[in-house]
Order: sequence, then C-alpha cells, then structure tokens
Amino acid sequence: MNEPVVNLELAIEHGLSEEEYDKILKILNRTPTYTELGIFSVMWSEHCSYKNSLLQLKTLPKEGKQLLVEAGEENAGLIDIGDNLAVAFKIESHNHPSAVEPYQGAATGVGGIMRDIFTMGARPIAALNSLRFGELDNNRNKYLFDGVVKGIGDYGNCLGIPTVAGEVYFEDCYTDNCLVNAMTVGVANKDRIAKATVKTVGASIYAIGSATGRDGIHGATFASEELSEESEEKRSSVQVGDPFTEKLLLEATLELIKEDVLEGIQDMGAAGLTSSSAEMSAKSGLGIEFNLDKLHLREENMIPYEIMLSESQERMLAICKPGKESEFEIVCKKWDLDFALIGRVTDSKNLTINFKGKTVADIPSYYLSAGDGAPVYKREVKVPDYQNDLNSFDTNNIRSKESTEKEFLKVFSSTNIVSKQWVYHQYDYMVRTNTVIGPGSDAAVVRIKGTNKAISMKTDCNARYVYLDPRTGAKIAVAEAARNVVCSGAKPIAVTNCLNFGNPYKPDIYWQFSESIVGMGEACRVLQTPVTGGNVSFYNESDKWRVYPTPVIGMIGLIEDIKNVTPSGFQNIGDLVYLIGETKNELGGSEYLKVIYDKVAGMPPEIDLEIEKSTNETILNAIKSGYVVSAHDVSDGGLSIALAECCIINKSNPIGIEAKISSELKEHQVLFSESQSRFVISIKPNFKSDFESLCNSNNIIFQSIGETGGNELNINDLFNISLSKLIDVYYNTLPEIMNSK
Repeated sequence: MNEPVVNLELAIEHGLSEEEYDKILKILNRTPTYTELGIFSVMWSEHCSYKNSLLQLKTLPKEGKQLLVEAGEENAGLIDIGDNLAVAFKIESHNHPSAVEPYQGAATGVGGIMRDIFTMGARPIAALNSLRFGELDNNRNKYLFDGVVKGIGDYGNCLGIPTVAGEVYFEDCYTDNCLVNAMTVGVANKDRIAKATVKTVGASIYAIGSATGRDGIHGATFASEELSEESEEKRSSVQVGDPFTEKLLLEATLELIKEDVLEGIQDMGAAGLTSSSAEMSAKSGLGIEFNLDKLHLREENMIPYEIMLSESQERMLAICKPGKESEFEIVCKKWDLDFALIGRVTDSKNLTINFKGKTVADIPSYYLSAGDGAPVYKREVKVPDYQNDLNSFDTNNIRSKESTEKEFLKVFSSTNIVSKQWVYHQYDYMVRTNTVIGPGSDAAVVRIKGTNKAISMKTDCNARYVYLDPRTGAKIAVAEAARNVVCSGAKPIAVTNCLNFGNPYKPDIYWQFSESIVGMGEACRVLQTPVTGGNVSFYNESDKWRVYPTPVIGMIGLIEDIKNVTPSGFQNIGDLVYLIGETKNELGGSEYLKVIYDKVAGMPPEIDLEIEKSTNETILNAIKSGYVVSAHDVSDGGLSIALAECCIINKSNPIGIEAKISSELKEHQVLFSESQSRFVISIKPNFKSDFESLCNSNNIIFQSIGETGGNELNINDLFNISLSKLIDVYYNTLPEIMNSK
C-alpha cells in the first residue's frame, strides 16, 4: 500500500494540533514519515502522554517509607511489606473499548493490568474492578453490563487469578460511556523486581508472546476522544484477548526474571511496540533500533505504521543480558511462547525503525516520553454554571413522602445498594485458595502464603459527591476506601487511582479534575496513604451524556497477623452493637434523595480528615485487641442500610437486631443520612468496658444501639422487617432485572 502524504491536515486527522505538528517539524528538522507521524500521534495522545493532567498529578503525595519505586517510575506501584516481600498494584481504565465492544474491551482491560504487575516480577494474587453503567431500564446498558461482566470473568477465570472485590454503580450519565476500571494486586520478592530499563549498548531486544496483528491500531488515540456515532465503526481499535497465551506469558516472564537473564522488560500496552520501546529508551538515555522484518506477524502485508501502532495483546518487549540469549530462548521455548530477536540497544538515544532495508522512523526518544519532551498543558478552569444552583438545594426541606418502611425498602432495593452477587458469582474468587474475605464485604482480604500476613484491597468512589463538590468528593473517595480496608482489620498503606472525567478542553471539566486532585492529595497526606501511580481517562462523554467526575481510588491495606481479619456482617447472637461516629443531617447527594425524590443535588457530607484518621486508628486498635467481632462502614444509603447489610451479609447465618438509636434528628435523617467517619461495630459483651474506654480515651463519638439476635431488623420501632424479606430483596433484585427481557 502507498503511504499517505504527511501534512498538517493528516496530522490533525491523527489527533495532533497545528502547534504540535509544528513542534514535530522542529524536532526532526524535516517532514515526518507516515510511520513517524503515527508514532508521535499515539505517544502525544492523552492516553500515553498525560499531557493535560501531568502537572496536576505531580502535586499528589508520592513519598512514604514503604514505597520501593516512585509513582510513574515503573509499570505499577510497589510497597515494602516486610519479610523481603513487596506488593505491586495498579488500576487502569478500558472505558472506550468497553463502550464499543464490551466483552473484549473488559477482557483486554484485565489482561493489560495483569501484565503491568507481572512485568515487575510480581505474581498476581487478586483482581478488582470498578464499574459504572447507565440505568438498567435501557436495553443497551444491560447489554454493556452483561458483556463487561462476562469479559472480566472469562479472562480472569481462564488466567486463574481470583477477582475478589469491586464496585458497580448505575446512573443515567454513564449511558453512552460506561466506565470499566480494572485493578490487579501482586506479590514479589524484593530481590526479584524487574524494571523497564535498558542498560547495555548492544544488548539483544526480543518481542515475546502473541504475534502482531492489526487489532487495536490507534487504540490509544481512540481513548483520547469523545464517543460519537462513528465510534461504533472503530471496533478495530478494540483489542482481542487470549488469556491462555497470557498465562504462558506470565509464567515465562516470572521465570526469566527469576533466572536473572533480563536487563529490562516492558508490556506492549497502549500504543504497543511504540510506547514500550520509546519509554524504555527515554528512561535509560540509550537508543533502541528495530528491524521490523524480524517480528512475527499474524497478518500479511502489514506496513511499519501498522506494526508499530498495533495493540495486539499478550506481548512483551524484553531486553536480554548480553551472553544470556540462549538461556532466554530456552525459557520461551519451554513455555511454548513465540519470540523474535528484533533489535539492539544503541548509544544514539533515538528510536530507530528499519523495514525492508529502509529507515522508516528515527526519533529522539526524549520527545516521545511523558514528562520529558512530550507536550504538557494546563488547561483553563471555570466553575460550572450549574454548580451554584446544584449546591443551593436545601435538603432541610426534605420530608418523608411515604411510610418509613416503604421508603426504606425503596432505598434498599436500589440497584446501587443491592448485592452484586449476580456479578461476582461469574468470577472465580476462590481460585488459588488464598481468599479469606471475598466479594460482598467492605474489602477483600487475600492471605500471603508462607506468612501470617494478608492484603486487604478495595476500589471506591461516590461520583455523586464529586459531581456536587469535586474537592470534598475526592477526599471522601480516599477516606471511604481507607475505612473499608480498616473494617477488614487492615492498616491503609497506599493508593492507586483511576481518574475518569470528560473532555479536558472544557473549562468546567478541567475545574472538576483540578479540584479532585487537590482533595485527593489532602486526604492521602492526612491518612498517610501515598499515591503510587494510576491512570487518567478523559473524554468520557458523548453528544448526549457526560459522566460524573469519577476519581476511583484503589486502596491497599496490610494485615500483619491473619488472626485480625474481620468480617462485615454480624457473627453471633448476643454481641453488642455500636454506632461509631456522629450522624448529622446530611442528605445531599444521598441514595435517599435520588431514590425518593429523583434528585442529585445539595452539598455532599462534610468530612474531617483528622477525625477520620483518629477513628480508623481506634477501630484498628480495638480489632488488634480482640474486642471486635464485625465491622462495617456506614456509607451509601446511611445507617439503616448498613444495619440491614450487617444482618444479612452472612447469608447462610443471618442475624437480626432491634436497634435503638438516640438522636435529635428527624426519622428519615437518622435512617438515611450519609455522614462520614461512621462504623457499625459488634463486640464481644465481655469487652464492653474496654471498648468504651478505648473510644473515650481517643475522643471518639459512639453509642450502644442494641445487641444481635432475632430474625428481624427493627430500628427505633419505625419498622420491623423479616430477614427473609431483606435477603429476598437484597440478593434477587439484580438477577431479576438482568433475567427480564
């Protein structure tokens, strides 16, 4: 095929601006080749360069005594947990591909984040996700939901990695743009950590794994634009996954690292061969030269542009230590992996691409690297015109519309509240037999074999709060994620994030983004949970819908002794139940306001981060002291929903409660307020005085609200609902919706 003539018009078609095209001409001191234009277009796309977010991301707290690599330095964050062990973890989006091709979009999202983990020498031990869809009365939303869940389940199940936690929300604003954020956690030996670097001029460069095809070409630029009616035509931008090859690649990569034959290794993720090679070259200050004739391809007549931009899955770029080539190839053959020696490390500092005897690209790698020579911008900010009207809505004027019981059941049956068992029963969350607490609880817990340690993990974000007040909402996202891992008995130690927003060139969107970064940073500093890295996904909007700003937090917590693992639900009859924290009249952005009044308005709950930190530390102290039987945070839907969940989370052994809550608030405020820093705790009766003394000594607000027992949920005699009815509503609502035509 004849390559197009490169000019400004073609550059703009590739997503580059006139200013950026002029910069390319100056860098090269000539007109770029077609292959070079493609390389610049993907490496300067939002997805690869973070050009509209990098300056803000640099303000986040990224230091901590347990951090082993700086944020963004490697494929994933890495935390020292002692005993020569480290935890690698990261979250990334696959939103646009999933909105067009839900099954493959979600599946390859899982595969990609897995590779980021095992490329560092960490064996994946768990997968998580954070999902957002439009309301399920829309058949396309049901189709997307069904396809995404199947894609996540099939890929993870085939790979043999348990999917142990996540969150699912439904709001109209996600109708055209579902959000599919995938997270993976892995464990590595500190002395077997691999890096994405090159070190030695002349070192051999291999491509290993699947053959390169035309799937996923321009996937990075596709993820850097708004969805439109034409997006359906871009199905070729969606990659196709093969989890069986991924399993071989996983085992081979870990063995190559163990055998110490690698200088560096990098996943061919977004922008494929281009990003993996350019990033390694720029980071190391050395050049990389390829001969694309050597690469194993699965389609005929592919041109260099297609080869370099392909995002075919299950591929790695590996730099072999000189003299170790034979050992390298033996490992690849052992695992039946295709491989090809495609290049060498040079001293040129350039990415040089040869094909059929010609040099088709020769670019200084520095200019392809995010934070180095790639463009960086800070966009205009403007408070949205609707913000004042949104926030001025007075929730004090809200009154109950129906009986308390009817309102409770309406909120309790919301798709945002009910059990997501329909989702996680499609996942094998017990594979590898390390899962201690699985899906459906505050946070998942996975033990580390050969130790007494366990890792707690959770994804979290209430996007309504962020929509109403981005700074406060982002603080709450961090705080609630921390609260969830505390409930499991873990100390929060670090976060990753996946920042899902609309078009950054729109000043009100950029204001939401900037404010969210400030709030997130503040919370992470107070809670001492540094940000180890993550992902930014802009352009999540269409002609009709714009997603709520959704900065998803992936939180990791450490449990030093597995005996401290704590479940969410009531465990025994006769335990004492406490409400920890203060309940205020805070219904702004609440599930109650949305379900009963069909409104998302007002101000989100206030949060005092110092109180949050002190409360978390007190609860952890009580857990370690052996006082606590169960712990559950009070969040979406308020106290009434939290108590109901405590009764039936342990579905095989439901336990009721007759709760008496003292408050000067109105009934609906007591039941449905979403005030922060609150827990429902059950303790052993003989520890009553010890537990209360601990709370008093730390100035923690608490009240005893009853004891466990019976077959009903009764709160202040406002209603009396059988546990069997709660179980029916909680566990059957979502399956009934998805099974209906």
